[in-house]
Amino acid sequence: MSRPSDHIDSAPVPSGDGITQPKLGFVGTLRWFWRQLTSMRTALFLLLLLAIAAVPGSLVPQRSSDPNGVTQYFTDNPDLAPVLDTIQAFDVYSSAWFSSIYLLLFVSLIGCVIPRTKHHLQALRAKPPKTPARLGRLAGFMSRTAPAGTDAATAVAAARTVLKQGRYRVALFESPTEFSVSAERGYLRETGNLVFHSALVGLLLVVGFGSGFGFTGQRVLVEGQTFVNTLLAYDSFNPGRFFDDTELDPYTLTLDDFDVSYETANLEAFGQPVDFTAGVTVTPRGGDAKAGAVRVNDPLRTGGTSVYLLGNGYAPTITVKDPEGTVVFTDSVPFLPQDANLTSLGIVKVPDGLEEQVGLVGFFYPTQDESSTGSYFSSFPDLEYPVLTLNVYAGDLGLDDGVPTSVYSLDTDTMEPLATRTSDIQPLELKPGETQELPNGLGSVTFENATPDAADGDYSGSVPRFASFDIHHDPTQGWVLLFAVLVLGGLLTSLFVPRRRLWVKAIEQADGSVLLEYAGLARGEDPALESAVTTLADRHAALLKRSARVVSPVEPA
Repeated sequence: MSRPSDHIDSAPVPSGDGITQPKLGFVGTLRWFWRQLTSMRTALFLLLLLAIAAVPGSLVPQRSSDPNGVTQYFTDNPDLAPVLDTIQAFDVYSSAWFSSIYLLLFVSLIGCVIPRTKHHLQALRAKPPKTPARLGRLAGFMSRTAPAGTDAATAVAAARTVLKQGRYRVALFESPTEFSVSAERGYLRETGNLVFHSALVGLLLVVGFGSGFGFTGQRVLVEGQTFVNTLLAYDSFNPGRFFDDTELDPYTLTLDDFDVSYETANLEAFGQPVDFTAGVTVTPRGGDAKAGAVRVNDPLRTGGTSVYLLGNGYAPTITVKDPEGTVVFTDSVPFLPQDANLTSLGIVKVPDGLEEQVGLVGFFYPTQDESSTGSYFSSFPDLEYPVLTLNVYAGDLGLDDGVPTSVYSLDTDTMEPLATRTSDIQPLELKPGETQELPNGLGSVTFENATPDAADGDYSGSVPRFASFDIHHDPTQGWVLLFAVLVLGGLLTSLFVPRRRLWVKAIEQADGSVLLEYAGLARGEDPALESAVTTLADRHAALLKRSARVVSPVEPA
């Protein structure tokens, strides 16, 4: 049968050319932007974008944590480094683009949490919704007949008792022909969800602004040296934006010894370090000295700071004397490791006391060995056969210009090579305790032996070791831990607490019996919903049977 020509489905569809959309205007545009920003989809996208934006911070060194690494990166990549610097790649976490994402995420989460919290509080105060008219359309629907003699009101009252025992919020409804109870539980799921997002906001706030009240500093100590927790005692110091150096708690930390054990039994891992332990003595202000230890991933906490062990190596003690035997330089110089077997590079600068300024570029080999090409290398990181080689240069060290220079580098472009592999005199070679003359009669250099009384050939402990420490102060660590626990707890609660509603309806039939109907409804995925409805029906039936036996009259004898 054809439809009449004036049927609505048969009417021609207007082209829409004449439709005029209302303009949003300035206020409407702001309202639209706010709704988009505070949607959960946008918050999740910004969270993902923040994680992606943090990736460059792990690919290139950061000025806040590794300023020396940034300087070295510019040296190694002279073309790429300036380009990265223009986009703040070396200051990722304080860059404009990272901060923009961070602040947008912060605002988005707050905009999500506040309305949802208000709605959640209103829902907690409201009673469960009215029982639907047709329970048969819901999940887990089933119907049963109440025991004989049970009226509808009694059946619903029993169902209310069972649901209350299951920690459901309940509400009773009645009409002339039926009684029902509506129950719901699982609001803890939404509470956990709100706790998760609120704690995430707190975590962002603490991490973003709390770090401004802390600081990070580095210090290299040779065995026997002492560090005082004052600003001038740090090799490098990176304060937070709001940090005041008068807040430093002055304590002293002495590196007593540095113990390292190496793998020697397993040939596949031969020479690999097994354990590092820096034995220290800490003296707090106005307190007694206490012995402690700093290990990898096991910091020492004192004076409101955490002292972490970053690196270690050897610090050969080198003495330089003039031709008359007067000491013009003596110090334990940290040599930077160049490989796993601690082949190390160090610089010695002697600006005064000799006829010329002298610079020494030293290579230290804890266990010296020689390759087929004649070059030296270290075959084991411990002191089995230590050898120190020194390249000697004379000339301007660049210290008189007032421009700061690194103690770990020497500009030899304007200096005269006196003893190098390309000069007439080969580099000086010394073992612990040996002395050699400097070229051109400038004086002598001695590689001091820290254990001069040791047996011949026993070099254990002959060269002091150094340890580099990272000293970190973060007053927000406790808050970070608290919010992290709340984030985890809220997330687990929102994932594993089901949100469901159950209904029980008692309908009086014409023959005097009572028909019981059960059904449930879940918010989200709830695979246990039908089982919950069945369990409710079974417990309800058991309670009704017990009640029927108690109230039934006793038959006469």
